[in-house]
Amino acid sequence: MIQAVENKLLRQCNGEKLQIEPWGKNSLRIRVTKLAEFDSEDWALLPQPQIKPDINIKQKEPETDDRNMDEVKQILDDSAELVNGKIKVRITAAGKMIFLNEQDQVLLAEYEYDRHSSLKLQTRQLQGIGSGEFRASLKLAADENEKLFGMGQYQNGIFDLKGSFLELAQKNSQASIPFVYSTRGYGFFWNNPAIGRASFGRNMTEWEAGCTKQIDFWITAGDSPAEILSRYMEATGKPPMMPEHGLGFWQSKLRYQTQEELMTVAREYKRRGVPLDVIVADFFHWTVEGTWEFDPAYWPDPEAMVRELEEMGTRLMVSVWPTVSVDAPAYRLMRDRGYLVRTEKGLDLTMMMIDPTAFVDVTNPEAGEYLWSRIKENYVSMGITDFWLDMAEPAYTSYDFDNYRYYNGTAAQVGNIYPVKYTEIFYQGLLAEGVEPVNLVRCAWAGSQKYGALVWSGDIPSTFESFRRQIICGLQMAMSGIPWWTTDIGGFYDGDGRDPMFRELLVRWFQYGTFCPVMRIHGTRKPAKKAIAVTGGGRCESGAENEIWSFGEENYQIMKRYIEIRNHLRPYLRELMKNAHEFGEPVIRPLFYDFPKDTEVWDIQDQFMLGANILVAPVVEYGKRERRIYLPKGTVWEDAYSGTEYDGGQSCTCEAPLERIPVFIRVNGNSLRKCFTE
Repeated sequence: MIQAVENKLLRQCNGEKLQIEPWGKNSLRIRVTKLAEFDSEDWALLPQPQIKPDINIKQKEPETDDRNMDEVKQILDDSAELVNGKIKVRITAAGKMIFLNEQDQVLLAEYEYDRHSSLKLQTRQLQGIGSGEFRASLKLAADENEKLFGMGQYQNGIFDLKGSFLELAQKNSQASIPFVYSTRGYGFFWNNPAIGRASFGRNMTEWEAGCTKQIDFWITAGDSPAEILSRYMEATGKPPMMPEHGLGFWQSKLRYQTQEELMTVAREYKRRGVPLDVIVADFFHWTVEGTWEFDPAYWPDPEAMVRELEEMGTRLMVSVWPTVSVDAPAYRLMRDRGYLVRTEKGLDLTMMMIDPTAFVDVTNPEAGEYLWSRIKENYVSMGITDFWLDMAEPAYTSYDFDNYRYYNGTAAQVGNIYPVKYTEIFYQGLLAEGVEPVNLVRCAWAGSQKYGALVWSGDIPSTFESFRRQIICGLQMAMSGIPWWTTDIGGFYDGDGRDPMFRELLVRWFQYGTFCPVMRIHGTRKPAKKAIAVTGGGRCESGAENEIWSFGEENYQIMKRYIEIRNHLRPYLRELMKNAHEFGEPVIRPLFYDFPKDTEVWDIQDQFMLGANILVAPVVEYGKRERRIYLPKGTVWEDAYSGTEYDGGQSCTCEAPLERIPVFIRVNGNSLRKCFTE
């Protein structure tokens, strides 16, 4: 039976309840369950103004005078349509959903089994696994010709996701955000934080959640990638305004072992006249995990450090881990109060770094309040308001998701929500202090952006192939609603500062980083530095020097020049951040975002736009000194360095000596070229 209830369509048949409702402009939310009531959790979706859709329910005329038979036929043969702006959903008599655009063209439909076979696959499946949970799956018809983008960050080097299988789980360097944009003119969001998978096959698309109470998804229709992404951002949230220090250069390494070492680096930047907006105190500046405070043996006067840095125009960012060592003074208290992630079997320990540790259960509101109280007392009171939220997946020693128990379910049920809740704790705490939050975080899920999440791409190798993949990661994250994104310039591990190949990689990565939303160098460089003590924060080793003067004079001059370019671009970057805040626009984006009518750009994965006016073409091969570039049609482009103009719609070979990353500027009256020539 199908009926209209307020502004919703509700279908009940054979124990299954299906509900469809408008959820924002041109958008719908669909829930399916076999429980008595729908789950009330909205997860990443924000409440939306109520919309009155057009609803039309059709009932088949009875074919007999037998009253009981009439009722049966009516239940079996009811069909309906609901229209919300540019999107329409049609429910067939068999209960199948078909989504259409304004022109009545099919955007997406539930899979229809092959009538020439006997398979009779179920398109919606809720298979009971006990305790009121289900293994849920949704099968959708596939279009071989569509291209798919988004889904967060996967280190697979794949741009068009058609034909891909993706694990819906958070891991180091993998940020699963289940929103996908299709060239058919729709955006689809799987609104479920359960561990699962998405398969974008040739024969069907399938979404799965391993342990959940219902199927829950959101779909929107639009005429361009920008319109569809805008609807998604309205549904899940837009970022705050990026604070000013987010626009400059950030210095980091694994790890400054002492306060004096960090300050020596900051003073050297000042002496050389190189602007430095942020410098980072990485992990194990503490005595033991779960104290969230500086080890006074190596960081004797943090307040004086913060004051001196601010006088130099530099802010201090500190690394915070959501881990508590069994040797931490608060471990027993947090364990007994239920503030830590528990295991269903085995020891209640979830990661081994230097000590056995357990993760803070950030889904528990009381645990979040306790964590923030420690952060406020030991950092904020000293003037530190920039935080690096590492290990945000969280990075379990073993990813046995069904073995970890959170406040609101197992990791198998709700695990993907962890990075959102982690970031929210710091966002809300900083807002209460009157601070514009920016939190560097290693993972994200849908909605993380509204809590000031600056996501970086995790612990990645220092190779040209890894570098190439980060360009794709950044573009996929942009199409997943994460406008603030960055990467470890130079890669995180296996970079040897004595190696000429690594030095060239670092320069090429540094040039690319200049045009990322945030420009930040980081990594553990070879040869490693040994631990300086056997107690407290001194137990952790460090990497070699990672400052811009650490890799030879020629490379230093190149990197210094690109920091200057970055600072010249600040007014432009500030405007892009404003657009991200107000309209949800991505800061960097694929070429097709700004030029969707140019069919040539849809497969280009090694160029990108910084805003609407700057085209960037990184060099991702060792020894390469030129590269082929495509300039989108519909505008005139000028070389940022020479000023030579080119008509769009053509490819050209561009010189790319080591000191230059190819950059082109849209000729439309802007004055951006002076940023490269001053």
